This record gives sequence, structure tokens and C-alpha cells, in this order.
Amino acid sequence: MLAWLPSDTRVADLAAAGFSPGVMSAGLGAVPAEQTYLDIGQGNRVFNSLYDAPLPERDGTPSRWWREVVARAESAPAEIVPGLLFSSLATAGLRSRFEVQRSTVRRTRPAGELVIAIARPSGESDRPLPIGIAGPGFDGTLTSDSTRMDGYVLSTDVAPTILRHFGIEIPAEMVGQPIRAEGEVDPAAIESLAGRMDVISSRRGPVIGLPIAAWLLLTLGVALVGGATLARRAVRVLALSLVYLPLLLLLGAALEPGEGVEALLVALGAPMLAALTLALLPGYRSLAVASAATVLAYALDVIAGSPLTSLSLLGPNPGLGVRFYGIGNELEALLAVLVIAGVGAGLTGFRQSASPRLAAAAFLAFGMLAAFVFAAGRFGADVGAAIVFPVGAAVAAIAIAGRRGRWPLVLAAIAAPVAVLALLALVDLVSGANAHLTRSVLDAGGFGDLADVAQRRLQLSVRSFARPVLLVFLPVVLCLALAAYLKRDLLRAWLAGAPALRAGLLGALAATAIGTLANDSGALLLEIGAAYLLVFTGFAWAQSSVSSAKGEVSDEKLQSRAPHV
Repeated sequence: MLAWLPSDTRVADLAAAGFSPGVMSAGLGAVPAEQTYLDIGQGNRVFNSLYDAPLPERDGTPSRWWREVVARAESAPAEIVPGLLFSSLATAGLRSRFEVQRSTVRRTRPAGELVIAIARPSGESDRPLPIGIAGPGFDGTLTSDSTRMDGYVLSTDVAPTILRHFGIEIPAEMVGQPIRAEGEVDPAAIESLAGRMDVISSRRGPVIGLPIAAWLLLTLGVALVGGATLARRAVRVLALSLVYLPLLLLLGAALEPGEGVEALLVALGAPMLAALTLALLPGYRSLAVASAATVLAYALDVIAGSPLTSLSLLGPNPGLGVRFYGIGNELEALLAVLVIAGVGAGLTGFRQSASPRLAAAAFLAFGMLAAFVFAAGRFGADVGAAIVFPVGAAVAAIAIAGRRGRWPLVLAAIAAPVAVLALLALVDLVSGANAHLTRSVLDAGGFGDLADVAQRRLQLSVRSFARPVLLVFLPVVLCLALAAYLKRDLLRAWLAGAPALRAGLLGALAATAIGTLANDSGALLLEIGAAYLLVFTGFAWAQSSVSSAKGEVSDEKLQSRAPHV
């Protein structure tokens, strides 16, 4: 029995009625109720923007409306089959019927019956819906391999759950995973989880955007009032604050404070960490340590199953209902710069005398390690990371190695993404990770399905450049790219004494470019990657000015002691 309950049904109500409770993502972003019903029936879903037409209105006969729905589904770059659940039941000899009942779901049920109760969606919304399941094997909190989160499942998980109950093979066109129940029932914890995930999208502006704007204005004010010396100090604090920003957001996910407290945690905590790091570690060592701390925190969390990353404001974007564990495109973009350019900063600050061969080996080692952690299905589950990190590391290694050892590294740069993807595919299959790589690529039914995956990602990437929020910053990115090209000699001068950092920035630039082309949020990858490249470049400017000043003082002392030199 699939029962739709009143919209104001709570998780606690379902738990009290004897159901294994949870909440269900209603769709990809805000969707109308009819789309939620369709996604449940077909066990698959795509963004509404990928259909050629909007969902038709119910202003005609039901048969005509259904024909329009089927025609719309055929336009999507995915295997969308409306009504696949019910056709699968019919093929297996099971008959479905629909009833409208005004009474509540009965507390008693025949042995072996499966009852799935869901609160009705109300209007166009992205709020999670309370869901409860009672039946064989359901004694605990709901979860699925689609989310790997206790208490959270997807609308596309319902159909596979029903088919598994009857022992019917799940069609390849269904991307959802069967729902199961684990652990203890804690309605309050489920409601808290739903509440946190419901505010992730709306909090990004006040918690991330406003502090960054305040830091930029403060830095500009210090530069205008205090002169060049204070400006260099302010830029270094600003750079490290932005590097520490994702780390503070991870702390916010652990504490789950109110919006105001989380904004203060970021606005004050990141600059304090930055100032402390600069006080303890001079030069590029501070930048390397800040980058390493942020990357290591996320790496450990995703290895542990993403308990904090999934609730972070820079997590795998659960507000849109895409993925719920590992890292998302925002983190992929900034972590690529922190890893590749961060290695360059570390070599510059701690191993200035390292040979080109050792430096190249360091870039490759850390790049491959990051690719494994952030791309493997058991951990970060981000397919893009399997391409971005190896390419960025290989380009950095090529840049530092010099002409003599360049060609082997060029071949490595070409082969690295393919090798990493093959290794991760093997790891996913052996470990049964059943993650994004496995479901979207390895389980594809043939070249046609792979083409659908590629087409869908390309369409999403192209359309990402038209999003109003991202469109505002694209001219800024283009102007920065043009300025960097025209002033490339000046950039070389800033990095003259830091060849490893220069190589790391070139690798991070390559990683950003590849990420823009390989991901379904190309504009987002480009803008975040460009922002963090600017962070490292700004730090290099401030540091080069300090080094130049120290060099001038040393020259003056030398000339005063030995005028004949």
C-alpha cells in the first residue's frame, strides 16, 4: 500500500503509528507535486530544465495529459519512463488499483504487507517530505544507498523498494536504490536533519557571501588608509581567511548553530585562525599549513562517511537533491586549488632546496592521493575529482621538472585520468560502493546510455553559464583572465623566487579549466577555481613585496659595511 497522508503529517506521527520513519527528497530542486508523483512512478529523475517542455497542465482528458507527459520524458537526456513501476508490476502479473480513503492508515496490517506512507507535497517546493514504511524488515530509521544518510531517502527510491518487496528485478532505467531501515528510531534527530538540510541553500548568502564581502571591504579600507605595508598584511590575512573558510563551514556543520551564530563563526573565526597562523609561521609556510588543514579535515570526514561534509554549506549540494555524500562541485573546485597550489606553497616554504624531480614527485603523489580519496565511491564519490586532480598534478609536475624530464610527464598527464578512472572503477566494483561512477558509467546499458550521460552533463554545464547569480561574476572572471595574460611578466616577477608555487598555480589553473569542461556545473567550477587562484596569487604578491623589501634592506646593510662591493 502506497498511502498519501495530509501535508502536515510529521515524522513523529509516523513513528508513533509504528512506521520506520524518515524524510524524502521530493525532487531535484523545487518541483511541483505532479513531478514528485511522476518521479516516484518512474524511479528516475532529471532537472526540469533538461526537459524540452514544462510539465503539462491538467486541463484536458487524463489520456491526453499522459501522452504529453510521455512525449516530454522522451526529450530528456536520460532513460525516463513514466509509469515504469506499474508496468513492471503488470509484467510480473500483479494488478494495481487506486483508492481514495478519508480514514487514516490503519495501525494493523496483514502479515507480509508493505505499507509506504508519505506526506503529500504541497505546491512547488524543495522541502523534504515525511515518509514512513511498515513491513517485513522495517524496524529502525529509513536510509538508502542513494543518500547513505540515516533518516533521508529519495523519491526515486520508492519504486525499487516496492519491486524488491515482490522479488521483481529492478529495471535498469530506475536509478533509485531500495530503502531499508537501520538503527534506532529517533524522530527528533530526523527532524533536525531535515531542518538543517532545508536551510543549506538559503544560508549560503548570509553565512558565506556576507563575511567575504565584509573581509574585502575591510581589506580595501586598510589598503587605502594604511599604505602598502599594511595592505600586504591585510591581503595575507584575507587570503588565509578564504582558505580557512571551508574548514569553518565544516565546524558549523558539526555544531549546527543558528544562522546568526554560524555567520559570526565564519566571519570572526576564519580571520582569527589566519592571524594566528601568520604569527606562528612565516611566509609561504602559513599558506601551506592553512591549505593542508582544510584539505585534511574534508579528507578525513569523507573517509568517515561524510557525516559533516553532507551538512556543510559547501557539501554535496543536498539542497538541490542531487547527491548526499562525498563532495560536490563547489568543494571539488576549491580543493583542487588547495591541493595542487598548496603543495607548491609547501615546497616553497618548507623545501625550497628540493630538486625538480622531488618536487614533481610530490605534486604527483599528493594529486593521486587526493583523487583516490575524493573520487572513490566509498569516500568522496566525485567522478570529476578523478580527472581534475591527476591532470592538475601532472601539469604542475611538468612545469617544475624542466625540459629534460618533460615528455614522460606529458604522457603521464594524458594517461593519469584514464588510469585513475579505471582504478576507481575496479575499487567500486570490488568494494560494492555502488556510487556515482558505478551507477552513471559502469552500469550504463551501452554506448547510447553513456551518450545520454555525456549529453546530460554537457547540457547542464552549458546552462550553468546562464544562471543569473553566476552570470554576474563571469565578466569579472574574464577580466581577471585577460589581466593575467597581459600582465604575465609581472606575475612571473612575483613568483620568481617560488618556482614550486608557480608550478602549483599552473597545475591548479589546468585543474580548473578541465573541471569547467568535465563537470555539469561548468560556470560554478570556473568561478570558484578562479577565486582561489586569485587568493594564492594575491598572497604571492604580498609575499614578493615582503621579500623584495627584505632584500633591499640586506643590500643597504651590505653596502654600508663594504662600499667597494
